[in-house]
Amino acid sequence: MVNITKKSNTLRIAIATATVKVSKQETIDAVEQRTIPKGDIFEFARAAGLFGVKKTSDVIPDCHPLPIEYTAITYEIVGLSIIINVEVHTIYKTGVEVEAMHGASVTALTMYDMLKPIDKGVEIENIRLLKKSGGKSDLKNAKFPAIKAAVIVCSDSVFQNRAQDTAGKAIISRLEQWDILTKKYEIIPDEVDIIRDKATEICNNGYDLIIFTGGTGLSPRDVTPEAIAPLIDRNVEGIMETARRYGQERMPYAMLSRGVAGFIGNTLVLTFPGSKSGAEESMDALFPQVLHLFKVVKGEKH
Repeated sequence: MVNITKKSNTLRIAIATATVKVSKQETIDAVEQRTIPKGDIFEFARAAGLFGVKKTSDVIPDCHPLPIEYTAITYEIVGLSIIINVEVHTIYKTGVEVEAMHGASVTALTMYDMLKPIDKGVEIENIRLLKKSGGKSDLKNAKFPAIKAAVIVCSDSVFQNRAQDTAGKAIISRLEQWDILTKKYEIIPDEVDIIRDKATEICNNGYDLIIFTGGTGLSPRDVTPEAIAPLIDRNVEGIMETARRYGQERMPYAMLSRGVAGFIGNTLVLTFPGSKSGAEESMDALFPQVLHLFKVVKGEKH
């Protein structure tokens, strides 16, 4: 199965449809009058469709088992066709479009089975996905303002050429995935005054986003939060809360990160861990949804 461990839980919705077409009006009359010999076709098919939705991962090998938190199966008769709609919701890391289509398929097959004794011309047609939402795919075509970004690595060892930077380069690579070019990339030591001066300098030069990586832990030289926090005009506590929660689900020490986030003037400042994995997880947790802030600060609606 596809690795979804990097994804975050979000509300996922899918709506699928299938059509059962009969060959004569008498069949439709029997359906509407609940006189099908095998029983109430709507309720039997609905029950089967619910089982189909919940059992999708048992019969489709690559589908992930996931919690089904809502399913609705509805019908509409149009001429000689019974149109089935299946809506499925979950709060999980991956979508439910296959579950919705599988539910529609099983519902249609159940109808076929119940109708074939009285109508040899029954057909199933047009099983397809009508709509899906949830997850980062919703944001693929989102239009965000052009962003001028800087990435600053806070590390004594990297500054002194005793180690190679991997976290800052990983952040730059992730930003490129969202068409954000890093205009400034620097490595500085773990010194409060230097970090603070660098943040002030970059903010005064019209940057929209600064990401500091390193110095957010609890060692004696981890001072990035102390340097940045006094400069922040508007804290956005939920940003780093989200990053820590995301990280904690993947490793036990993410709760020890002391990163802060907020606006210095009109510049959004984020402070990430100094490890490559910590920086990448912070990016995965926050982007691209955090970019919505740049619309909000420009006065656009949520």
